[in-house]
Amino acid sequence: MLNKKNEDSSSGCCSLDLESTNHIEHSDNDGHNHDHNNFAGSLTQLFLPSIISAILLVTALSFDNFFPQSWFDGWIRIVWYIVAYIPVGLPVFREALQSMRKGDFFSEFFLMSIATFGAFGIGQYAEGVTVMLFYAIGELFQTLAVKKAKSNIKSLLDERPDEATVIEGQTVILKKAALVNIGEFIELKPGEKLALDGILVSDQATFNTAALTGESKPDSKLKGDVILAGMINLNSVVRVEVTTAFKDSKLSKILEMVQEATTKKAPTELFIRKFAKIYTPIVVYLALAICLVPILFVDNYIFKDWLYRALIFLVISCPCALVISIPLGYFGGIGAASKNGILFKGSTFLDLMAAIQVVVMDKTGTLTQGVFKVQHVVAVGITQEELINYTAAIESKSTHPVGSAIIEYAASKNNSFVVSDVNEIPGLGLKGVVNNKEILVGSPKLMLKYKIEYDTTLDAIPYTTIVVAINQKYVGHFIIADQIKEDAKNAIDSLHKLKIKTIVLSGDNQAVVDAVAKDLNIDQAFGDLLPEDKVEKVEALINQKYKVAFVGDGVNDAPVIALADVGIAMGGLGSDATIETADIVIQNDQPSKIVTAIIIGRKTKQIVWQNITLAFAVKLLVLALGAGGLATMWEAIFADVGVALLAILNAVRIQRMKF
Repeated sequence: MLNKKNEDSSSGCCSLDLESTNHIEHSDNDGHNHDHNNFAGSLTQLFLPSIISAILLVTALSFDNFFPQSWFDGWIRIVWYIVAYIPVGLPVFREALQSMRKGDFFSEFFLMSIATFGAFGIGQYAEGVTVMLFYAIGELFQTLAVKKAKSNIKSLLDERPDEATVIEGQTVILKKAALVNIGEFIELKPGEKLALDGILVSDQATFNTAALTGESKPDSKLKGDVILAGMINLNSVVRVEVTTAFKDSKLSKILEMVQEATTKKAPTELFIRKFAKIYTPIVVYLALAICLVPILFVDNYIFKDWLYRALIFLVISCPCALVISIPLGYFGGIGAASKNGILFKGSTFLDLMAAIQVVVMDKTGTLTQGVFKVQHVVAVGITQEELINYTAAIESKSTHPVGSAIIEYAASKNNSFVVSDVNEIPGLGLKGVVNNKEILVGSPKLMLKYKIEYDTTLDAIPYTTIVVAINQKYVGHFIIADQIKEDAKNAIDSLHKLKIKTIVLSGDNQAVVDAVAKDLNIDQAFGDLLPEDKVEKVEALINQKYKVAFVGDGVNDAPVIALADVGIAMGGLGSDATIETADIVIQNDQPSKIVTAIIIGRKTKQIVWQNITLAFAVKLLVLALGAGGLATMWEAIFADVGVALLAILNAVRIQRMKF
């Protein structure tokens, strides 16, 4: 019951048993029933000592107060209470000894041990057992609350199968997912979960993506589309070509990030632990003073009475309510966020999101779908087919969504051009050689960089414009349109309701960015920006003492994401570099989740400070009453265990909230 695998013994306080979620294993199809049976068995083990102690205590109190028994006296009565104490007291005493061996003499286990031993020493047997019993019950509630807090993360692991059906020639074999190689083909039946990331080989399929995005809405995929581990096939049998090793799948990385998040503490959490390390020994010395100092000033000093006051003081002073409920509050916030498809990489970012004043966003892939379509093609001096083929040839070496739109548009054209020496010019476009001709493809600013004359009326078009030059001569352009995401307008409106300023930074031309900003009612819009320009804009905001969150998805967003107070990556379409750099990952690419992340951060911080205020207010009041002899051990029990239980119940509220 008091097994604290991850206890920080230096804090002198209780800490949460947050065992790594990767301890969960699914070895067979009956895994869930097996886990359920194990959980039921573990609950019985958890509660049994407290149940035995409670039965013996209630029986003893009945013999003492309601049904007096002549035999229940003397050594029999004392032994009875000792036996009632052992099931709940022995584990605490054992933990106190272990803490002392590590040099920590002022743990909460030590406080509880000396307080209850003292109660036995002055003949308050029932109160000694009661204090330890309620403390044990508080620990049970803590354990159950932590299990609840981790349930969302554990459910993610349930979505990652350990085995896959691999097609080898004409045979189909069941294989451990960790042993499946890149390039192998997997067969996925209806209702099965995909174990590894891959590309759909079948013509089409529909998947449940809730494990990755928090959304249960089915997602239709076509041949060649990327599908990720954890997605559930909803219709016919399909084939998937594996593109990523098991340990590198998106879902595996999600699990790693969430597990790592539980080890990164928020400033409030760290402060409370440091505070408890100083506070606990001070309380012990004050208790000694309460017991012994009055002998110098009180005429009718009775040691037993002052020892009782000191013991009450010790029980009240235990900082469990703080050091249990605060980490639990943050962990609950991380769990609530992951349930909504938002991954916080540490509890410190919950605090930071609660304080955000400005949200800065990239445009493409963040506010817009990042799915571009070629709307219009203009060729100058060459045929339209030549323009399309030259441009598609060089764009085949890029992963930019705009390039993908041109490649898709050129799919029906004959393109066997030889491409070489392709270089990306950050924020501007591409330069390379196609069939021994130098090709420049990019924004109008690329033409300006190389001093190539082009149709400047393109600068005013409120769409993405790709300009092409062959051998330093302008030969035409593509007009490409991107669609604004469905919930982008609602996200911006909600941010404004939270009194948060919105800014969009983009490498697209200013006319395009202004058009998007106007449609969405964004406060400020800046276009024609290189990656270093985005960094400068965010630096300027930080220098003005704003708390800034930046949201992006591309490789060129990684530097500014790292710079911002909170970096947020769009995890579905986002690049690996951006996701690795970010502090928060939004799995379903919905801008509205930015608002959800802020609200969860604010709610978490609110709950944490409610618990801090409750614990300090009640403890200070009862400490004063106890020192003055006006509080009994029963008030002490409420001030310690009662407040801890209230704080725990308050902390788990966030997991039940709808966002």
